[in-house]
Amino acid sequence: MKKVFLQLLVVCVVNSVISFLLIADVIRVGAGSYSTVLPAGTQPPPGNILRTSKVRGPMPSNDWWSSLAWPGNNFAQYSHPLAVKVESSGLRIHYPGPSIRGDTRGVYGSMPANSADFILGHSSVTNFSRPLVDGFSDWFVNLRFATNQYAMTLSFGHGSPFVYAVYENGAPHLTFAEPPKVWTSENVQSAIGITIQGRHYGLFGPSGAFWSGRGSNVISCHSQDKGHFSIAVLPDPSPATFALFQRYAHAHVTGTEVSWKYDPKTAEVTTQFDFQTTPREGTERGTLFALYPHQWRHTETPLLPLVYQSVRGTMKLAEGVSFRTRSRFPGILPALPDAGGSDPASIARSLATDLSRPTDDAKDSYWANKQLARLATLIPIAEIYGLPQAEELRRNVQANVENWLTAEEPSGQPKTSRLFCYNSNWGTLIGSPSSYGSDKELNDHHFHYGYLLKAAAEVARHDPAWAQTNRWGGMVDLVIRDFASPDRNDPMFPFLRNLDPYAGHTWASGHSQFGDGNNNESSSEAMNAWTGLILWGEATGRTALRDLGVWLYTTEMQAIQEYWFDVTGENHPPSFTPSVMTMMWGGKGANETWFTADPQLVHGINWLPMHGGSLYLGHFPDYAAKNYQALVTEHKSDRWNNWPDLIWMYRALSDSADAIRLFEATSPTLKLEDGNSWTNARHWIYNLHKLGQPDPTITASEPLTTVFRQGNKQTYVVYNLRDSTRTVRFSDGQEVRVKKAGYTLQRRAR
Repeated sequence: MKKVFLQLLVVCVVNSVISFLLIADVIRVGAGSYSTVLPAGTQPPPGNILRTSKVRGPMPSNDWWSSLAWPGNNFAQYSHPLAVKVESSGLRIHYPGPSIRGDTRGVYGSMPANSADFILGHSSVTNFSRPLVDGFSDWFVNLRFATNQYAMTLSFGHGSPFVYAVYENGAPHLTFAEPPKVWTSENVQSAIGITIQGRHYGLFGPSGAFWSGRGSNVISCHSQDKGHFSIAVLPDPSPATFALFQRYAHAHVTGTEVSWKYDPKTAEVTTQFDFQTTPREGTERGTLFALYPHQWRHTETPLLPLVYQSVRGTMKLAEGVSFRTRSRFPGILPALPDAGGSDPASIARSLATDLSRPTDDAKDSYWANKQLARLATLIPIAEIYGLPQAEELRRNVQANVENWLTAEEPSGQPKTSRLFCYNSNWGTLIGSPSSYGSDKELNDHHFHYGYLLKAAAEVARHDPAWAQTNRWGGMVDLVIRDFASPDRNDPMFPFLRNLDPYAGHTWASGHSQFGDGNNNESSSEAMNAWTGLILWGEATGRTALRDLGVWLYTTEMQAIQEYWFDVTGENHPPSFTPSVMTMMWGGKGANETWFTADPQLVHGINWLPMHGGSLYLGHFPDYAAKNYQALVTEHKSDRWNNWPDLIWMYRALSDSADAIRLFEATSPTLKLEDGNSWTNARHWIYNLHKLGQPDPTITASEPLTTVFRQGNKQTYVVYNLRDSTRTVRFSDGQEVRVKKAGYTLQRRAR
């Protein structure tokens, strides 16, 4: 008996210790908490990050160069205009521009599989061990190849035609696919111009250097123990162009930094891009950089008459140490207002149908939060029509948001499901259960957590006190920091994990381990996250977060219009015949999805979820009509059996009468897209029929605003979060006096 008692005592003590240790792994943040231990079934990202001791703290993921930091880093990166790839002998360098092509499936500008223009290597090393990330800035990365005392550190980045090199105990050694043509004079010693496979490069050695190997496929630079070197892809082989690049060749880019500003009074969003350089010789501190279409269309920076081709379209060259873009934020709404398009009884019936739908018991961080956001989207609609279900929906959404924001059960024991876990090695929150590689590959955090943020913003809109940092706001802010931290010195998370500030859009893959570089499919789910961030910042009074959301929203919106939709018709090559690019890659653009070839879903993946922040989809109504008609042609019918609700809602942006016809001719038993509802679809379609099309040319002095145009009539819509009177001024001179919380509509004939 005594032995049994002692055994029981030991078991109790052990269990108590285990329980204490588990509880100690829960970190409380206000009313919420997160864990530092992943539950069973959720996997961490790799323990080994390929970085030197110079790189400390949270590690960026989801970038154009991310595969360099992950085990097995021999994948291509697309900095544009260049493409590069790690080889055992050095860095393979290629300019895809002359071979970019398109067909019915995509636009292609990838690194060739077996040969490319040349490999930049080291004169004393034939094969390096795996290179390591040696530093990074906002759109540049440093890569260090080292074996014993022999090393070279290479730097390259978005928009730069240069690759910069610093050598230790050796000199540049270039191996070409075939002997290049050298077209500069023999009298030119330190720098030479070459052409290989129709591509032109400048090879810039330090002063006093000379070259050997002309006429062969191996050329060496004898740099007289000076370690710096650079190469540049040239727009043409003219002497003037060569001289221009030689002027800037030794001002190595050693830092890049983006900054932004949103001016609510003018709705202007300004983005500043700064280059820091280190002159390796001479005094030049400027550099050359190529702007993407979404940048050069919105800058006053003088552009040179020199261009490159990329899978994003024409890139235009500029010089200096910085450039700036200016854009206008078009405004968003929590939901469309009631413009008299649908009677309350019809909305009430739709809402009853939606709430009677069986609830899928999805638990993972994508599907559970997607369903949560679907319910959150119904709250402002129910409020608009005075329906009693609004309060029940709010309680339901709030309880589910709180559930995700705590790592403890009500009993105080650690949770095993629906919680966030922090990985300090990479600096990331992992929602558990995870899905689509959001744990071990750090994929899609802006998609998954964006849905949760959208739901939290809806709770905060009704109850700002709930969102205070000492209550639930602290955990929401932590989740935001995971995928969109605005602080480069954030001790827990990398700067802007998902957004590529130079490319202008987000990347979905955490590791980017693909031959075509990183990718991003559902651009609209990124816009959902930025909509949630704007609403969260506005509801809580955190203007810095709101302004961050406005900048992210405006930046990604412009990239979507340029690259996914190509609304100008100038970026996709004529040989690419589809109306939309549904998946963006570093080395290509694809008219496909990860999961289906059904054209209904191929188109719809860049529309979902649809809400008051989705009106950018209708900013170019002629394009929206063209895109819809292309879908009809591909589907061979306008009777939809997959995601019909999204298609009707998209159709309403170009022809609302036709959208109503389609909506009314459809059986109410038809299955909708999982993140949408009959209520949202009806409210959107019928009220757009009354409001007309969104007009982004007129902006406002408040972010929660939109202008609609229908013929010669305009409707100015303002959503007021507070019971305070104020005047909202629109860029066309119109003023709207807002007297109470909620929506104010003012119509005007022109």
